[in-house]
Amino acid sequence: MRRNLLPVLALLFGTLFLFMGNGLHSLLLPVRGTAEGYETTTLGLLGTTWATGFVLGCLTAPKLVRRIGHVRAFSGFISVIAIIALLTGLVVDSTWWVVLRAVTGFCTAGTSMIIESWLNERATNESRGAIFSLYIGITLLGAVGGQMMIPFGDIHTPMLFMVCGICYCVAMLPTTLSNAASPQPLKTVSLDLRALYRNSPVSCLGILLVGIANGAYGTLGAVFGARAGLSDSNIAIMMSATIFAGAVMQLPAGRLSDRIDRRYVLAMMACIAAIDGLLLFFVQPSSPAFLITLVIIYGAAANTLYPIAVAHANDFASSEDFVKVSGGLLLLYGIGTIIGPTLSGPVMSSVGPYSLFFVTALAHVTITVYAMFRSRRRAAIPAGDRDAYTNMPSANAQMITPESMSLANRTDTVAEAEDPAVKFG
Repeated sequence: MRRNLLPVLALLFGTLFLFMGNGLHSLLLPVRGTAEGYETTTLGLLGTTWATGFVLGCLTAPKLVRRIGHVRAFSGFISVIAIIALLTGLVVDSTWWVVLRAVTGFCTAGTSMIIESWLNERATNESRGAIFSLYIGITLLGAVGGQMMIPFGDIHTPMLFMVCGICYCVAMLPTTLSNAASPQPLKTVSLDLRALYRNSPVSCLGILLVGIANGAYGTLGAVFGARAGLSDSNIAIMMSATIFAGAVMQLPAGRLSDRIDRRYVLAMMACIAAIDGLLLFFVQPSSPAFLITLVIIYGAAANTLYPIAVAHANDFASSEDFVKVSGGLLLLYGIGTIIGPTLSGPVMSSVGPYSLFFVTALAHVTITVYAMFRSRRRAAIPAGDRDAYTNMPSANAQMITPESMSLANRTDTVAEAEDPAVKFG
């Protein structure tokens, strides 16, 4: 095991700084934008364009990487991300920020897929689980570490934007200085809605709605905190704590979904997130401690939904189709993350900051109702025949790519090895 993990440690070190920069920049922009007086609708577009760029990156970046090579593509992607991080600190303009976030999303998809393809190359069936778990832990640690830098800098100056640039430059070093052979070409996915829905109606609709809710909170959670009167340090604590709460809850929720019908667990966790969201909307607590506690409970429930829905879809798919099904669901999730902030921004501008959780509650209520409805229409797969539940970083602002799906799955099929373009449908 140690022999399999040692070669990827340098790569994981770079990953830590990549996600540290991502975490800091993704929180810094809405916090600074709120301080500048930007409209909530405009701040919501930061998430919309980022998610759009990320989805496009998942679809088109593999072709670019195959053309110019992994190392050059990785260096180019991170260079662009670092330049944009510095530019957003120098050019404080909402229009430019919205446009540049699309480019950042595209390049982030490319860098993440390249890292994950390298990890895939190093992973064996025996070490795959350990490497994937270590990768997920590092991405969460990096994102939280980046967010927690906010209280230690002045958001009104370019300093924290410069720190972002430094993090990205450090992230580039391990891969560009490595003499390791480039991995196999990146996989691409295509979306076939009919095939996805036939495989699992609950997962198909559920993933879209989870994307809407997670995209809305991931983009506008910091804006909500600022509008609700939280300090910058409390906003960082709130956003980071929801990530940790979601990560901690994945294990018990996953184990429960391995024992009983996953649709019941999906409905239960969505119901908890919906009730908590409605409580936030109607009570509108003024106490920072009470407010943050409720948001943490929301994060603990909401961030278990994505992996449960993916596992449920895999229950009805053959092992060689795991990556294809999960990749299709990923794109559906990406569409949801585009819709979420686009919808929530105007609602928050019209109704108030707490209406963010009314939007997420509507999504979670729909998941609850539909999951229970479908549980009456199709029998559950017996517990012994189900695919094993896999933890996934759904709490961390849409950082899941087709390559991470491949890394998460235990089966390496011959077809995937021979054909780098994995098509669904």
